Amino acid sequence: MTEVERTVSAPSPVGESVKRIDAFEKATGAAPFADDLQFGPNLLYGRVVRSPHPHARILSLDVSKAAALPGVRAVVTGDNCDARFGLYLRDRYIFCRDKVRFVGDPVVGVVAISETIAEQACRLVEVEYEVLDPVVDPVRALDPGAPLLHENLADYEVADFIDPKPGTNIANHFKVRKGNVASAWDECEVIVEREFRVPIIQHVPIEPHVAVAELDRSGRYTLWSSSQSPFAQRNLIAQALELSQSDIRVIAPYVGGGFGSKAGLSAEGTAVVMAMSVPGHPVKVRLTREEEFFCAFVRQGLVAKTRVGANAQGEILAMKTEYYWDAGAYTEYGVNIARAAGYSSTGPYRIPNVEADSYCVYTNHPVGGPMRGFGMPEIHWGIEQIMDIVAEELEMDKVEFRLKNVLHGGEQNVTGMVMHPIGLSECIEKAARAINWGVDEPPSSPYARRSKGIAVSWKAPAMPPNAGSSATVRMNEDATVTVAVGGQEIGQGTFTVMAQMVAGVLGIPVDWVQISTPVDTKYSPYEWQTVASRLTWSMGNAVVAAAQDARRQILELAAEHWNEDIEHLDLRDGQVISYRSEEVLPLQNLVVYGLPLPDDQGWRGGPILGQGSFMPGYVTSLDNETGQGTRAVVHYTTGCQAVDLEVDTRTGKVKIHRIASAFDVGKAINPEQVEAQMQGGVVQGASTALFEQLIRHNGVPQNASFTDYRIATSVDIPDEIIPIIVEVPQDDGPWGARGVGEHPMIPTAPAIANAVSAATGVRIFDLPISAEKIYLEMQKERSG
Repeated sequence: MTEVERTVSAPSPVGESVKRIDAFEKATGAAPFADDLQFGPNLLYGRVVRSPHPHARILSLDVSKAAALPGVRAVVTGDNCDARFGLYLRDRYIFCRDKVRFVGDPVVGVVAISETIAEQACRLVEVEYEVLDPVVDPVRALDPGAPLLHENLADYEVADFIDPKPGTNIANHFKVRKGNVASAWDECEVIVEREFRVPIIQHVPIEPHVAVAELDRSGRYTLWSSSQSPFAQRNLIAQALELSQSDIRVIAPYVGGGFGSKAGLSAEGTAVVMAMSVPGHPVKVRLTREEEFFCAFVRQGLVAKTRVGANAQGEILAMKTEYYWDAGAYTEYGVNIARAAGYSSTGPYRIPNVEADSYCVYTNHPVGGPMRGFGMPEIHWGIEQIMDIVAEELEMDKVEFRLKNVLHGGEQNVTGMVMHPIGLSECIEKAARAINWGVDEPPSSPYARRSKGIAVSWKAPAMPPNAGSSATVRMNEDATVTVAVGGQEIGQGTFTVMAQMVAGVLGIPVDWVQISTPVDTKYSPYEWQTVASRLTWSMGNAVVAAAQDARRQILELAAEHWNEDIEHLDLRDGQVISYRSEEVLPLQNLVVYGLPLPDDQGWRGGPILGQGSFMPGYVTSLDNETGQGTRAVVHYTTGCQAVDLEVDTRTGKVKIHRIASAFDVGKAINPEQVEAQMQGGVVQGASTALFEQLIRHNGVPQNASFTDYRIATSVDIPDEIIPIIVEVPQDDGPWGARGVGEHPMIPTAPAIANAVSAATGVRIFDLPISAEKIYLEMQKERSG
């Protein structure tokens, strides 16, 4: 069923936000955004006309009234940019050209001398749509009669490890086939089958997306962007505009919260296309809070259908899983999330017979992108609950069941990869011990029921096999060091860790090391992206290599100067020392000016500049039909969380007393920061577990504000968070380190669900575990 609708853009909550900002400026006489001053009087402002429909064909556009409004400098449409872009599957235009595929899809951009005028002009744009039936469920999207969102899928450019299915809504299908699942069921004492659902949620960074773009008179673009991945943004813009990467410069200052939402390309692309129309003028585009909820990336929804069987001894024998990912209208990251879910579909368990199908499915929902955990919180929601149910059916202790079945170093995982040494069993034991597992503790009131739950997890950096990092280490005259990297500081403390690594290699105090900011693709060394919890490991390896290169140059210079063997020299406390002759040279000056030759016959040495790069060349491809291969990923970080909570039977409200969070990080370069990541992950994980969901009705968002979209606040956090660091070194990590930024969010929701079930007898299969759901399920139990 279709209908033709002619739309004159009407006032909206987004427009009201802009008007409130304008009123603030008039009342105070000052702009609330001080960075406008950076760009001078030539700064212009961009606003976007967005689709009000989840699915429609664009029949006509009339922008003449908008263009004629005083103060408007340009109006742009899909005709200004006709190339598709995408990280793994090029399926998207910056401005829509033929169809709109979600509420918020960019249709027209307006550039004006103020945001208010730009918003007024947006209301004058006339768009005629043919409204189409939306696809709002990832399972029903695969029905034979479902509307197709991307009729030209066969024509899209795609990475060789992504498998779209033209003629369907499947953007990627990843398969695992290991052992013989069909025959294994006969050997099982217990078989459990369940369906789990995870809703779409928002990252809700406190700082919304903001970008300023400028096309200079020489034809080169500069983009100032709150970005986790400036080099990826540069590449995606080059794709969309069919330009050389050398013609695009991305400058990325500190990021005010990302969690994955500021990776890739979203609002930034519209700013660049608008800047094309007004050369010499920077154009600022800022998402309002309402737009942030559905016009930026969201975390994908998921429907998981899982079946697990175990024998009477408690050994898991078989697992069959189907994942249907609600990828949204486009799949910049979604296709790789589906892939990662497939090769991680068993969780960190030793299971000989596995069948898994992970489908990335187009729907008319907001664009699914990376969020902390990259698909792992979503799949572990089901994995860790069904493992609890299997243990219950076997009448086994949940901790003992997991200890019996989790992977150890040297064993093959679901893709046939031999696991590196891991400390998962130690994590389980320490987390359980921290909350007094097995000991009944009294609730806080006669109306409360108290119990405990546990969940384990694993996650690998989900990235292409050739994702690289690079760094430079430049010595200054006073022996301080300037380090240049392309990875981004988003609050996780990566710049501190990089400084520690350089200081450790060069034997200098850490406060002698400065990280060069902001990240600037014109001057900073290349870094793939600040995602996947990979910087401590990948960028860390590059930084260590650069520092070692600088160290080598310094020691070679001193060895030549003293006529000594380099093996006898070291760097300590800002000096070169000789263990043989006990000579000492301070690093000051020599690292830039060198050292004099005897009898003033010249100089040797010169400015010390260390360079380093790293790329894991040992990741192999996986078989398209079986998902088997030698090494699917670089490594896995594993861990466990144990929860002690109570439920108020009068309201269903959950009160978390304590959560123990134990993770094997390889080596904690900065233990305090590792503990902070565990604490933050627990809070964010609890928020998504208990409260968060982006509600839609036929594809239209219903709660795009902090009034209606609930996130955890200080009153909701656990009484106690117990971080536990386990260290089993990673063979290819700097000092044995692995990343741990995302991982503490992964097992939180299922651990809470398991504890709620143990306390009440009620099991929630669809997130969030809201008080209302718990209360209603308890009422059903009471009524029989």
